[in-house]
Amino acid sequence: MAVKKSSRKAAPNRKTNSASNKKSPAIQKKYSKAEILNEIVTNTDISKKEVTAVLDELAVIIERHIKKRAVGEFTLPGLLKIKSVVRPARPARKGVPNPFRPGELMDIPRKPATTRVKVLPLKKLKEFAL
Repeated sequence: MAVKKSSRKAAPNRKTNSASNKKSPAIQKKYSKAEILNEIVTNTDISKKEVTAVLDELAVIIERHIKKRAVGEFTLPGLLKIKSVVRPARPARKGVPNPFRPGELMDIPRKPATTRVKVLPLKKLKEFAL
């Protein structure tokens, strides 16, 4: 009986620099966009142009998820969830007690409906802060 050879090629070993493999020191100063790009370029074998393209495309994908008539929710797995929340319009009210001057009445103007963006941390991001 002849043994069949597999036609699959072995995946090349890639150098991975994940946070779980090594402990990195805490950063004491807030990074600018250029500093973030440089940090990613030095820690990976990707060019600066490619990293910039990836971050720009991520921004476009988030925008397409959040804008009107879209899903309204984007999740960066394990890190954060971005949601658009529609707040309904609030009608005007007259003769409401003033909480700062007891005994006085005041009028509250109406507020139109608005859309807010909420960013919620997920499990990994919460663990980073501990």
